[in-house]
This record gives sequence, structure tokens and C-alpha cells, in this order.
Amino acid sequence: MSIPKSTPDRRVTRVMGVDPGLTRCGVGVVEGGLGSSLKLIAVGVIRTPADLDHAHRLLRIHDGLEEWRDHTRPDAIAVEKVFAQHNRNTVAGTAQAAGIAMMIAARHGLPVALHTPSEVKAAISGSGRADKAQVGFMVARVLRLSAPPKPADAADAVALAICHLWRGGAARRIEAAVATQRRGRRVPRSWKDLAR
Repeated sequence: MSIPKSTPDRRVTRVMGVDPGLTRCGVGVVEGGLGSSLKLIAVGVIRTPADLDHAHRLLRIHDGLEEWRDHTRPDAIAVEKVFAQHNRNTVAGTAQAAGIAMMIAARHGLPVALHTPSEVKAAISGSGRADKAQVGFMVARVLRLSAPPKPADAADAVALAICHLWRGGAARRIEAAVATQRRGRRVPRSWKDLAR
């Protein structure tokens, strides 16, 4: 896997989305900002073989995510929030991979956000019940790609990054306005006012 090295544009926010999994951990990096279109920076999957012992599989995920962070230099990391599934082994590995992504964010001083699958689906498609094909289709449409990223884990990671850009930016602006108002200052009327 080759991850393109890139330097982020400081006028936009770059988010690394992580769809955690022990066998396939999807990673997608998207950047965008207020008034600018979204841009896909990189997308891929970190794979670990099932015959490798559990600890070394987690180490490969860690090393892979570190490499992605080093090459793409995100401003934030968005991780899919893990829900209990019927298969305890699957949910345990998924939760451990999610924990690694959060640890990497913390180690590098990056904000980390957890988004539920239904949040991501609603953000990207308008429906929290969208299937994987619909999510992939909308990812391709939003980013003006000729086809959805493959496999679905990669498309899901990109959808996570998009969700965070769309929802996270609004949440930050609301928090900034509330904090400003609490300090007795004028609430910013535009994005430029927040930069002052």
C-alpha cells in the first residue's frame, strides 16, 4: 500500500476517518472547509492475516495507522463508534482497533471524535438506515469520484471523515459562539469573525 505524502492546506480541515476492524481497518482522509468543496486525499485498508496472533495483528494496525497519520497529517481523527454485535470476538477486535486509532490521536495531540454508524449514514445519505451500497454511492457523488472506494471498509472510513467535517465543524462553531457569549462578548456573525 502506498500512501501519498501531502501537506494540508491550512484554510481547510483534514480529517482521517477510521472504520476499525481487526481483519480490515478502513482509512480515508478527506479535507474541506467552510465554502470549499471536499477533497479526497487518500483512501485504503490496513489488512491483517487471520493466522497472525492477536497482539501482532493489533501492532500491524497501530503501525499502519501511524504511517497514515505521518503521511497525510490530519487535523482530527474520526472513528466509528463500536456497538455490541452478536459475535463477541468481532466486537472485541473492532473495539481494540478503535482504541488504537484514539490512542494515536491522543499521542499526537489531535482531536478525536466517535460517530455512530447511523450518524454517518444520515450525514452522507440523509438516512440513518442506508446500506453500504448507498453510502458508497453517496461518498463517490459528494467527492466527485467515478466509483465508490473499495472495499466497503474504505468507503465507510471516507464517509466517517465526511461526517466529521460536516458535523464537527458546525459543532465547533456553536461551541465557540456559546463560549463567546458566556464571556459577555459579541457572538461572531461570520466565519471570519471566529478567526479574530
